[in-house]
Amino acid sequence: MLKHIVMWKLKDHAEGADRAANAAEMKRRLDACKGIVPGMHAFEVVIAQPGLEATYDVVLYSEFDDRAALDAYAQHPAHKALVPFIGAIREARQCMDYEI
Repeated sequence: MLKHIVMWKLKDHAEGADRAANAAEMKRRLDACKGIVPGMHAFEVVIAQPGLEATYDVVLYSEFDDRAALDAYAQHPAHKALVPFIGAIREARQCMDYEI
């Protein structure tokens, strides 16, 4: 099993919206990718919550059967459609993939 975790820090203002609005829109768009490829087992998108520690604004936690399933997700048209929007609103991105 391969775990894929990505964290994004968003710009204060981008694409005509503030950080909170862009985080909500990003979550909505990412949530639409849940289950788009075989071999995806977990797919959870979370926005930083007030009152809890967070150094990033949006986190994706996902699990895949293997690298091939993760690659299929990365190449899927629904995922590729997200890239321009996320690229425009993000300030920083961190990612870690690991096998268990």
